[in-house]
Amino acid sequence: GTSATIGRYLRYRRFETELCVADPVGSVFAAYHRSGDASLVGPGSRIEGIGRPRVEPSFIPTLVDRMLEVPNQESIAAMRWLSQLLGRKVGPSTGTNFVGMLAVAGEMRAAGTKGSILSLLCDAGERYLPTYHDAAWVEQQFGDCAPAQQRLMGDGVRSCLLPPTVHSG
Repeated sequence: GTSATIGRYLRYRRFETELCVADPVGSVFAAYHRSGDASLVGPGSRIEGIGRPRVEPSFIPTLVDRMLEVPNQESIAAMRWLSQLLGRKVGPSTGTNFVGMLAVAGEMRAAGTKGSILSLLCDAGERYLPTYHDAAWVEQQFGDCAPAQQRLMGDGVRSCLLPPTVHSG
């Protein structure tokens, strides 16, 4: 529904922009966007608030220019890191969006493309304190997110947000 609302507005205003939707693993929206098969069924997302096991009528693939599938551990790692960065808790769907933003930023930087990237902070993270923000719960549900967090905070951020390292010698 959110992507349809934003997509309609972008098309109506004829902004020179593209709409990219980050979709968690297990959701059918990315597969539907690729195939056009509205009968697809999947396991559903384990990232609360986004992704569905079947195609919803509110999802309009023609309004979406691109879909990115985001692994659960990366969503959680991004949620944790963004919460630290902002000084306030965000939820796991915001983490999914943040991974998508970093991917697009990295691609733009590699291509020498300039522009802006906009996303939503989908949900406050306080309601997830006993779940997604609890290390023991996350470990039990998703396994070790440390490798995803290291990738995100290491090469992921360096490749898209930080200036290139200049070596002189």
